[in-house]
Amino acid sequence: MTTMKERMLAGELYIADDPEIAADLDRAARLTERFNTSSADDPEGRLAALRELLGTVGEGAWVRPPFYCDHGWQTHLGPRTFVNFNAVFLDVARITIGADVQLGPNVQLLTATHPVEPEPRRAKWEAAKPITIGDNAWLGGGVIVLAGVTIGENTVVGAGAVVTRDLPANVVAVGNPARPVRTLD
Repeated sequence: MTTMKERMLAGELYIADDPEIAADLDRAARLTERFNTSSADDPEGRLAALRELLGTVGEGAWVRPPFYCDHGWQTHLGPRTFVNFNAVFLDVARITIGADVQLGPNVQLLTATHPVEPEPRRAKWEAAKPITIGDNAWLGGGVIVLAGVTIGENTVVGAGAVVTRDLPANVVAVGNPARPVRTLD
């Protein structure tokens, strides 16, 4: 029999009251608090907390607190990636962010999903789908990326956009839902 955590990791419906999931959430909450309350005068300590929290922190990557996530270990930042203030990463599924990515303030990466049907949602079933952001992408302030989305390399997503489906490489996308409006050379 599979555990709820195994179901979560497989992208299947699961109920989050599993003790393994609760332990992961508690760990992430403690490390997130440590990161968010770390002194600006101690950048090495702040980076150490971030490296302990996240699955991967590439060389030269930086996150400005406050930062919030569910699990932490499901998030992977590429080298030289920058995450601005007040990011929210619901990393129930894997979040993969490439090299040289820029995320504006208040960006939300939301891998979590819930059933549309009322009864399974009332029974607390949920699931998640991974998010991938390609190298050198730029997400403006307040961008929301929904579960299962891939954003291609070099793509720019305008401030406030809601990304509900994949975006190809080398485009500028804006709106709700986000749509490509221009191709980049």
